[in-house]
Amino acid sequence: MKRLNFVLFAIAFSFCLKGNAQEAEKLFEVKLSGFVKTDVFYDSRQTVNIREGHFMLYPDKENLDLNGVDINAKDHLGILSIQSRLSGKITGPEVLNAKTSALIEADFFGNENGNFSDVNGLRLRHAFVKLNWAKTELLVGQFWHPMFAHDCFPDVVSFNTGVPFQPFARNPQIRLTQKFKNFKMILAVAEQRDFTSSGPDGGHSKYLSNAVLPDLNMHWQYASKWAEKNELLIGVGGEYKMIVPRLSFQYDKVLGDGKDTIYSAGDNMVSSYAFSVYSKLKMPTITCKAHFVYGNNLTDLVMLGGYAVKSAPQPSRLTYEYTPANVYSIWGEVSTNGKIQAGIFGGFTKNLGTAEDNLGVYYSRGSNINTVYRISPRIVGNFEKIRISTEFEYTVAEYGKADVQGVVNSNLSSVSNLRVLMAFYYFF
Repeated sequence: MKRLNFVLFAIAFSFCLKGNAQEAEKLFEVKLSGFVKTDVFYDSRQTVNIREGHFMLYPDKENLDLNGVDINAKDHLGILSIQSRLSGKITGPEVLNAKTSALIEADFFGNENGNFSDVNGLRLRHAFVKLNWAKTELLVGQFWHPMFAHDCFPDVVSFNTGVPFQPFARNPQIRLTQKFKNFKMILAVAEQRDFTSSGPDGGHSKYLSNAVLPDLNMHWQYASKWAEKNELLIGVGGEYKMIVPRLSFQYDKVLGDGKDTIYSAGDNMVSSYAFSVYSKLKMPTITCKAHFVYGNNLTDLVMLGGYAVKSAPQPSRLTYEYTPANVYSIWGEVSTNGKIQAGIFGGFTKNLGTAEDNLGVYYSRGSNINTVYRISPRIVGNFEKIRISTEFEYTVAEYGKADVQGVVNSNLSSVSNLRVLMAFYYFF
């Protein structure tokens, strides 16, 4: 009898579970997607890059041996599948009269570090929750930095997505989007995680966090669609951020003896700003895009620039002072639409130096670079769930010596790299 009661209870319980699962299925829906991708790439010389050469920024400078031979003139080959990606989109019931959704996305790019301890490591790309009303959207979580206009970015084959000409970062943030007919206003506050500012302790998120004020962003966009397949997007926006490179400092009148060292708290900040203008025109057969950025201290956006020490501790002034480095960049691309696509990307960026004289101590990217430019044609073939792409990426960097204002204007020499890339995708 006890056994019969147990069987009846188990059957009833299973029906309850089935009913609850069906109810939950109605309330929540999870869609998995992503792709498997393998990149095969050849570089004609050594490069400044991230993750085993996969994410290429620009060619490395000349490094002459005792015979005058450039050590960095050695070519390089790589085959990697670490960009393969998994995405899970979740939709659920309405909350506060808003449609709710969430996204979590990861790849196997790992996190860059000195000894590559997490080669093929799973890395969080995006993780956010969204509330959508009729004309308002609230996003909370990790997503593209607002300076990365995700409606207008280069469709290059290379994983670098147009860096260092294109702002590139994903940040934990709170983002509010308000629609006004064809216009859209985006307000966001962001912190740093994987893409960080530079400082005395290397790249770290603490410099922004210790400033307490988050990275402030505002963008305006105009979008219009007509005749079904025609689209126009025009955007303008900017950011303002402050970082604290040091919480304390030390000063030694007689360097190295340690007998008269003075220690003191100090939290001088680096204030910086940036603005951008971008546009996209999509027609049935062709798409055109362009983006211009001007700003300073853009290391966290994987661009040139950063800041330098303006003054160091001394008896009359026991503190550090800083001056940001200014850069501008511009890129544009034209591509055809359809199953077989042809396109060409071009970008240019220039180091404009620091706002004031500096001591030659930089926390930046490319402080010894004057300009970088790139031209990269591509062909993309889409065959159902398969994509096969090839791209020739020619990048030239002009290195030199910086003056007291950070302008690289002497001992100039250019180096170039040709990257030949093939990429194979399977989408699901």
